Amino acid sequence: MELSELWFVLIAIVFIGFFFLEGFDFGVGMSTRFLARTQTERSVMVNAIGPVWDANEVWLLTGGGAIFAAFPNWYATMFSGYYLPLLAVLLCLIARGVSFEFRSKVPSARWTNIWDWALFFGSLLPPFLLGVLFTSLLKGMPIHKDMNMTAGFTDFINVYSLWGGVTVTLLCFLHGLNFLTLKTEGELRKRSAALAKKVVLAVLGALVVFVGLSWTMTDIFEVRLVPELILVALIVLVYVMSYTFISQKKEGLAFTMSGLGLAFTVSAIFVGLFPRVMVSSINKAFDLTVYNAASGAYSLKVMTIVAVTILPFVLGYTVWSYYIFRKRVTDKEHLTY
Repeated sequence: MELSELWFVLIAIVFIGFFFLEGFDFGVGMSTRFLARTQTERSVMVNAIGPVWDANEVWLLTGGGAIFAAFPNWYATMFSGYYLPLLAVLLCLIARGVSFEFRSKVPSARWTNIWDWALFFGSLLPPFLLGVLFTSLLKGMPIHKDMNMTAGFTDFINVYSLWGGVTVTLLCFLHGLNFLTLKTEGELRKRSAALAKKVVLAVLGALVVFVGLSWTMTDIFEVRLVPELILVALIVLVYVMSYTFISQKKEGLAFTMSGLGLAFTVSAIFVGLFPRVMVSSINKAFDLTVYNAASGAYSLKVMTIVAVTILPFVLGYTVWSYYIFRKRVTDKEHLTY
């Protein structure tokens, strides 16, 4: 395996980690408007992700940084061509991060409500916009021979990309509901499980449509038929199992299944792309690949050494932080956020 191929795999793993971890953060943020009946319940939900949300977001920054260092041509084309949607994601994440810290600083219902809405939209829009971005990568964008992208409105916004955004949003919503069944008690926990049972059916329906659209509007099944079919089967299986585990009140297993569903979905996107990193809708010869978009061999070698050295510490800290904050959150304790 060449180092450029290895870094494509590492970037895929980083985005899998991002959607697995930040996915439930987004889902909890969305749930604050669909599930909570009182301000206290909303505070309990926010405190369930309060200690970990910022660390989870770092995975997105790591992914962007890895693309910049390992594939500068990919970074230049994507971050310039997708400037507006990525700026919207950044602004939403800023508003969301500020809402965690500000919502409880002033004893005013109006003040708290403003920041709760910021939390909701800051959790709803990023997965939708990232879903639009990744699915439009699969469909192809107008990339020219010089690696410049000149996309119009319909290149970004079309049936396929919009449905991809909706599907990713639903996956995160379900993952967040399953997380709440693990981290809360009483009526809130029961309502989370009840809503998760309904949402998982919507997820399965959305995935069936998305697979159908992918079959007709992209070439991922043409270039990677067997791996994609295996991943689709795994995705359907884990969500069926998630529904079963929710019904059996096996909350940890249900959460694991919804997390694996997100992981397999992101994997299917990267498998469908490889060895491309961006598909040109103008000419296949203009595709950006792991070979023509990569940094030099020396840069990739140094990056690999650094990554292998640092990664165990990052993973160790992540596991340790989740172990420390493993207890359920209730309204009987001091709610920091």
